Amino acid sequence: MSVGEDQEDKGSEDSNDANASEESEDFNALYESYSAGIVGHLQVGDKISGEIIAIGHDAVFLDTGTKADGVVDKKELLDAKGQFPYALGDRLELFVIVAGEGEIKLSKALSGIGGRQMLIDAFRNRIPVEGRVTGTCKGGFDVEVMKQRAFCPLSQMDVKYVEIPDDFVGQTHLFYISQFEEKGRNIVLSRRKLLEQERQKARQDFFGALSTGMVLSGTVSRLMPYGAFVELIPGVEGMVHISELSWSRIENPAETVNTGDRIQVKIIGIDATAGPGSEKISLSVKQLLDDPWESAGDRIKPGDVINGRVRRCAPFGVFVEIEPGIEGLVHISEMSYVKRILKPEDIVSPGDEVTVMVKTFDGDKRRVSLSIRDADGDPWLAVFERYPVGRKVNGVIEKVEKFGYFVTLEPGITGLLPNSKLGQAAEQMYSGKLKSGDTIAVTIDAVDREKRRITLAPGDDSATGDWRRYGSGESSSLGQLGEKLKEALAVRQKK
Repeated sequence: MSVGEDQEDKGSEDSNDANASEESEDFNALYESYSAGIVGHLQVGDKISGEIIAIGHDAVFLDTGTKADGVVDKKELLDAKGQFPYALGDRLELFVIVAGEGEIKLSKALSGIGGRQMLIDAFRNRIPVEGRVTGTCKGGFDVEVMKQRAFCPLSQMDVKYVEIPDDFVGQTHLFYISQFEEKGRNIVLSRRKLLEQERQKARQDFFGALSTGMVLSGTVSRLMPYGAFVELIPGVEGMVHISELSWSRIENPAETVNTGDRIQVKIIGIDATAGPGSEKISLSVKQLLDDPWESAGDRIKPGDVINGRVRRCAPFGVFVEIEPGIEGLVHISEMSYVKRILKPEDIVSPGDEVTVMVKTFDGDKRRVSLSIRDADGDPWLAVFERYPVGRKVNGVIEKVEKFGYFVTLEPGITGLLPNSKLGQAAEQMYSGKLKSGDTIAVTIDAVDREKRRITLAPGDDSATGDWRRYGSGESSSLGQLGEKLKEALAVRQKK
């Protein structure tokens, strides 16, 4: 072969190689263009919301809005019980972790074994990464992410203050990479930012569906003197005013609920005028319970004797709860037949159990009038049987007046021994000798049950009796002399 022929062959080969290179470049560009057309505008790190279009044995396929369907590992979507909780048509929010070569791979977060570039992508595109808390350290936690050591500050582990850091050791959570420095030797994580983002989304969804009248379950988060706060979803609280906790009147929310209790509540008011994040939700517990007044008339009748509990005292009487949510008033004049009541607190206190009689019941006005004294019984009803005229009884002087002595015969029954019944000599002998609390013998002289009056007379002959012995109970030589004079007078009259 001549030199010319050799150069000609070599030129031909170079030309063929150039053509092949150009064709390869054209093919790659065409393929990239084709792939780009399939995946559309999606890039690694994008968060998409897609509808489930197919559920396989190991993978779940979503409509990404492009020519390529997205695929996610089914294991990522299992709940805490290991169950797959979704169905065809459900929508999921996931991150794009691969977008190219005609495919789109989705994930809740980056996890497993990855290189530095994957961590950089997660940092730049704010893709959550899965990390396992391996221990505590000064100021926070050691976390393993894709076989790399990272640090999560204590304040960034939760939206709430972390009281016991050791409780998080061994747990696996999702984190955002907030710092990536020194080629991966300094990686700082934040779980708090991810939780706040999730809460904000949940809050928007919650308020979007919230309406007055809804019944929800919540957890009592804290108690205040004026009511109880209930957490409806993480980060969203409503308040049950103390008046809405129970149909019964209560003084302290702790009488009905405790912190940590799981309760059902009804939405009775939503105030969003302060703007997002400052909404006020008013709740009620009692409105989920039957109103006791609606059927109280079937159970409570005038004349019924019922046990109740004193709820509060007022200058004019006491309020007694006879059923949960049903309170009645015992007027001060209805508290006792036995003694005059100046203050209700003299005989009862809040919390005391008492027996009352229903005097009147008005369900429409929600009013019940009660009587303690009628439940105890009126001692004057049988006064004629116990104190017939002429009976001699012992009593206790209750009060000394200028016109006579008030004598208590039994609790609730007081009679008057007037000076006019004593005679002049006896009145002079009584004066200054008898006082309140002394025991005295009396005779029933007259009874008026309607006016509740009993008139008394001395227990012995007013002309010759020894009145001083009715005072302190002591006898004297003068008293004995009086008896002897009486006997001598009687003998002389017979002659």
